[in-house]
Amino acid sequence: MLQGHERSITQIKFNREGDLLFSASKDPKPNCWYSINGERLGTYDGHSGAVWSIDVKWDSTLFVTGSADQSMRIWDIETGTSLSNLEMKTSVRGVNFSYSGTMIAYTTDKMMGHNSELNIIDVRDPKDVDPTPIMKTQVTPNNAKALSVLWGPLDEYVITGHEDGCIIKWDMRTGKKIEIGQEHTKQIKDMQLSHDGLMLITASKDTTARLWDVGTLECLKMYKTDRPVNSAAITPLLDTYPHVVLGGGQEAMDVTQSRIGKFDARFFHLVFEEEFARVKGHFGPINSIAFHPNGKGYASGGEDGYVRVHVFDDAYYQFKFDF
Repeated sequence: MLQGHERSITQIKFNREGDLLFSASKDPKPNCWYSINGERLGTYDGHSGAVWSIDVKWDSTLFVTGSADQSMRIWDIETGTSLSNLEMKTSVRGVNFSYSGTMIAYTTDKMMGHNSELNIIDVRDPKDVDPTPIMKTQVTPNNAKALSVLWGPLDEYVITGHEDGCIIKWDMRTGKKIEIGQEHTKQIKDMQLSHDGLMLITASKDTTARLWDVGTLECLKMYKTDRPVNSAAITPLLDTYPHVVLGGGQEAMDVTQSRIGKFDARFFHLVFEEEFARVKGHFGPINSIAFHPNGKGYASGGEDGYVRVHVFDDAYYQFKFDF
C-alpha cells in the first residue's frame, strides 16, 4: 500500500519496464515509486492545483503532468526537476506521449469562455519546448469536452474520450475528425491501449467498459457492472490470460458507511465478457487502475488517496475458463 497523497488519486501509470509506478492526485504533488517494494523515489513539486493526468516517456527519461492550475509541466524523472512549464488558458485534462516520445497530445477544459481544445506539441528538446502547438483543433462547441487522449499506432492519429460518451479519432496532420465511436451513454472516465496498441478499452460512468478496435473504432466487447466504471485496463498477456480489470464504485458523495473496504477491482474475461474475480480493499471508489507491464500484477489508486499494488498468486495462472 503506497501512502504518499493527501487527496484522492486521479491517475496511476507504470513506466514501460514496470519498475517505476507514477501516481497523481488532487493534491499538487505527483509521486514516483519503486513498484517492487513500494519505496517512494520522490515527488515532483511545482504545480499549485490538482494534477488530472500524467504520462511517462517510453525510455523513462521524461514525465508530463497536466494540472488544474492551468499548466502542463515536463519533468526530468531522475532528478525531479521541472524542465518546462507551459501555461494554458484553462485546466489541462489529458496528456499523452506519442509512441516515439517526440510529441505530446493534450486536451484542455471548456471553461471561462474558452473552448475545449486538442493540441499537439513537439517535445524533442524538453528544456526549450515551443509552446505553439504543431496541431491545434477545437473540440467544443461541436462535441462535448475531451477528457482523455491517446495516440494511435505510428503516431498517425490521436483518440479522445469525451464527456458525452463518444470517442473521436483525429488526424494528427490536419486536425480533422476521422471517425467517431458513439456507444457509451455517459462520460468516459478513462481510456487505455492494449500492450500492442491494436485495441483500446474505455471506462464510462454508464456502468460499462467497452473494448474497441483502434483501427476502425468498432466496439468489440462490453463489460457490464452495476456502478460507474472509473478505469479499465487490458492485460499485456493477451494470448495466455485474456483478462481485463475494471475499477469504479458509486460517486464518493453517495457512499454510505456500510460499504467499508468494499470497493473492488473486477476481473473480466476479455472474450467472454464474464466476470470471474473481485479484489476488495479500497475505502472509496477506484479512480485509476493499471496492469503491470509483465502482466503478473496490477495496481489501483482510489478516492481514499492510497495506491495498492497487487501481485497475482498461482491460482490466477491456473484458472482456466471452460469453453
